[in-house]
Amino acid sequence: MLDIIMAARSEVGRRKGNEDDLRCGGADLLWYAVLADGAGGHEHGAEASRRAVTHIEDSLADGTPPFTPEHLTNSVRAAHAELQSRQPGAQGLQRMHTTVVVLWVNARTERALWSHVGDSRLYRLRHGSVDVITRDDSVVQRMVDGGLIRPEEARTHPQKNQLIAALGVDDAVDPHTLDESVAIDDGDAFLLCSDGWWEPLSDADIARALADADTVEDWLDAMQRQIENRASPKQDNFSAIAVWVGDVAQATRAMADATVPRRPGR
Repeated sequence: MLDIIMAARSEVGRRKGNEDDLRCGGADLLWYAVLADGAGGHEHGAEASRRAVTHIEDSLADGTPPFTPEHLTNSVRAAHAELQSRQPGAQGLQRMHTTVVVLWVNARTERALWSHVGDSRLYRLRHGSVDVITRDDSVVQRMVDGGLIRPEEARTHPQKNQLIAALGVDDAVDPHTLDESVAIDDGDAFLLCSDGWWEPLSDADIARALADADTVEDWLDAMQRQIENRASPKQDNFSAIAVWVGDVAQATRAMADATVPRRPGR
């Protein structure tokens, strides 16, 4: 059984309030991390994100739910239905809506599932490699996929915050959930984060912060300092959940220095 360590951070940035929300936890067998970035008229973004993460947390932490893609997808869809039911008659920008990204880990079977809607992201860091393992539901991502703009242009594009899917909108949503669970390794690290967190950071920034960290909190601290040093006058709320599987600090140091013998089984 793998050891799971989690830590979370949510900051207001230079906005008047914080419309991000998050939850994480678990015990022995099943661990979950849920993060949402809300928006909507009359400052209802905070309500949207709170309702979404609370609904999904309740579904994943209720006893011992079936560890299946279907259960995870249904949890996200139920959160969407919950938001829809709270705003009859609301239209357009007045509707509260939110992104969501969820990581679900079975520590006993050493496998993980994840799902997302919107542009909050999930990163996986393994053996020195950084992978964005979700794909943004956004206009600029469609432009990148279509070859209209380069990936580096997406961060500063005027339509960078325009979503094509979110919980709470009028239409149905189709959560991006893995078809089946995937194996996780001792030494893996995961990062769930809102766009206010990932926009100022490159993949290399995230990897360097991990390589220098002794604890999961150190990793978040290092990234937060970089975000605050680069903050624009309109810095968005920025939030993240960091998840370490086993002894990530030891694993990253072993990768950085080939002269350090790797632990058995790594």
